[in-house]
Amino acid sequence: MLESLWQDLRYGTRILVRSPGFTVAILVTLALGIGANTAIFSVIHGVLLRPLPYPDGERLVHLEQPVARQGGESAGFSPLELEDYRQRLTGIQRLVEYHSMPFNIVGQGEPRRVQTAVVSSGFFDTLGVRPLLGRTFLPDEEKPGAAPVLILSHAYWQRELGGDPTIVGKTFTMNGRTHTVIGVLPPVPQYPGENDVYMPVSACPFRSGEHWAHARTSRGLTVLGRLAPGVSIVEARAELERAAASLHQAWPEAYPEAQGFTATASRIQDRLVARARPTLLLLFVTAVFLLLIVCANVANLTLARLARREHELAVRVAVGAGQGRLARQLLTEHLLLSFLGGLLGLVVAVAGMELLVAFVARYTSRAVEVEVGAPMLLINLGLSLGTGLVLSLLPALPARTLFGAVAKNGSSGSRVSPRLRGFFIVSQVALSCVLLVGAGLMLRSMVRLHRVDPGFDPENVLTARVDLGWDRYREDDKVRAFAEQLVPRLEGLPGVTVVGLANELPLGGSEPWTMALQVEGEEVSAGQVRPRADLRSATSGYFHALGVPLLKGRLFEPGDRPDTAPVVVVNQAFARTYLAGGEPLGRRISFDEGRNWVTVVGVVGDVRERGLGEDPPREVYLPFALQPLRDIRVLVRTSGAPMALAPHVRELVHELDSVQPVTDVRTLSSLRSESLAAPRLMTLLLGFFAVLALVLTCTGLTGVVAFSVSQRVRELGIRLALGAEPSSVLSLVLRQGMSLVLAGLLMGTAGALGLSWLMEGLLFGVEPTDPVTLVGVVLLLGGTGAVACLLPALRAARTDPAIALRST
Repeated sequence: MLESLWQDLRYGTRILVRSPGFTVAILVTLALGIGANTAIFSVIHGVLLRPLPYPDGERLVHLEQPVARQGGESAGFSPLELEDYRQRLTGIQRLVEYHSMPFNIVGQGEPRRVQTAVVSSGFFDTLGVRPLLGRTFLPDEEKPGAAPVLILSHAYWQRELGGDPTIVGKTFTMNGRTHTVIGVLPPVPQYPGENDVYMPVSACPFRSGEHWAHARTSRGLTVLGRLAPGVSIVEARAELERAAASLHQAWPEAYPEAQGFTATASRIQDRLVARARPTLLLLFVTAVFLLLIVCANVANLTLARLARREHELAVRVAVGAGQGRLARQLLTEHLLLSFLGGLLGLVVAVAGMELLVAFVARYTSRAVEVEVGAPMLLINLGLSLGTGLVLSLLPALPARTLFGAVAKNGSSGSRVSPRLRGFFIVSQVALSCVLLVGAGLMLRSMVRLHRVDPGFDPENVLTARVDLGWDRYREDDKVRAFAEQLVPRLEGLPGVTVVGLANELPLGGSEPWTMALQVEGEEVSAGQVRPRADLRSATSGYFHALGVPLLKGRLFEPGDRPDTAPVVVVNQAFARTYLAGGEPLGRRISFDEGRNWVTVVGVVGDVRERGLGEDPPREVYLPFALQPLRDIRVLVRTSGAPMALAPHVRELVHELDSVQPVTDVRTLSSLRSESLAAPRLMTLLLGFFAVLALVLTCTGLTGVVAFSVSQRVRELGIRLALGAEPSSVLSLVLRQGMSLVLAGLLMGTAGALGLSWLMEGLLFGVEPTDPVTLVGVVLLLGGTGAVACLLPALRAARTDPAIALRST
């Protein structure tokens, strides 16, 4: 058996070497198909199918406290609520808290801004994470007055500290206190968010403050826990709802009935991949379709090659080879081709993996778990084996007919089924149509996104983040004084036309500062959702730096300070929604249920703050002098290249504060481009697959029609000899090829409409059933199909009847 297999392998290798054109075409096609599927299947396995890298990760849950009157958004939990739920819940155990905020860190090089997670001492025990170096937090380190300690994330340790193996025990200064590093985390996905360092609640100056620690309504904490053994998520939710009801009854003033407080829980595993799942599902379907097209294309090539080998197979049958022996030989050749194509595909997959992982990382932190290792090798092996078996089975029916024919009659003409070859072409056209529709929809969506007016001018604007340290800038007056010194210094730089400050940038990607509000004279009935708006602290230079137009009234003036009547500027969306039916200027707004009021003095244009694909939010701008937030974004509009001023901006900030980090220095135009990176890459991926499918389909169609012509040379010669016009032969061949194309287009259009739901949520300004895209794809695929049929049809029309009759 082994000797026979070895003979088949050697013979198959010789056959492939004798047909280098055929072999190269097959290997390249298989490499692209198997490689793309290996990469995408590996990402899907690492993100969607692989268990969480935590012990019993499926039992980890995330608790929320939605408020109906705030649009169902979770208000988070207060420390007192967390303690109450710890005492009342049995189905969810080991509850821990989490919140994240930026701090400045000094030591081990330049001052840095770090995203810091503030967590319970048992946070990592609940998750089941063991440190790579050192230890996790101890219960005593959560108590007030404990010595400040830090745990570093693996990414921060590698990126900023070079993976220093002696980092445990070293110290950093944060918030004016010395913090000791006690551990480094392993490279696992961070939840609920990506952070640079972790500290216990006692080390956070805000969490350990009296107001947050002892006020039931001081909410904002994220709470995680574990399902108790034998408890389902449904049972845990029911118990959580009962516990919430008892708290609402015990402290009704903290849970006004009109607000609609509730409590619920969900699995962390589901939350981690919720945003990534639709995109990965679309890529999965695309990759499968591409692989099917590859298989159909290769099957057509092997059928054509099988027909050319009829004489060889007839000779082998004549000398005693049975049908089983010949079938085994062909199976060996197909498997050999598939494994060689799989090896090349593995190279393709590894080459594209970094780009694909970076793309998926925009949707989920689980992307860090995707790696080039055993899972990828097994996926590649499975795809190669499966493809080889499919390629061996597809020609099985005509091969049996062929084997029987050559055994009886010798090589008297090809018996390869034209219907089977036609079926493959129809399938390729249909699948290509679906892929082209998907790529076309994404392309039209990207064109619409690029044409969207963001509401600001991103050109020639330099941005930077100056997050002032809490320990040195606790008081608003110090923050205000820093800003008032910085702005004129920046305005004095060569080429600077205007400087603005704000607490956030458009398209910055951070969570908006959203608050419920009340408009004077507008009553909100019980149970009705209260008006909400995004708040932004800004200087008047902010609007000038962005090029946001003033539509009514005025912007902020130097006299708008804490000792004067508070004023705000609203955007057009806010005025249209909440101040319609009258003059917006002079209207008053309250953010504390009428205890204090601010007056609208201006209306500015809308800015698409959250994304080019989202409508402008309703916004209220507060004067920076009135609300001087420490986390400052600097905008510098210049008449020249913005990045040339980056070193000067850092120098001026360090002149005011030598240990103040200046981070995220970039142009505003790059921020706009970055906001389009995910849809742009998705468009490129779908476009690549669709173009590849189109090329494979057209070459396959050309091959099928050309093969059909070669098998009908005698028939066509007789037609021409009896007086048929070359144009009629041309029309005959074109009809044969285009009938396959039209059948494929009908099936493909139906398939594209049936799978349109996969595109929902990924498109902007384009419906999944967009008729322009459908018609365009039909015309494109039909036109290229016609050209593919025309080439062999022209050759058929030029057939010399005398030569054709003599050659047959």
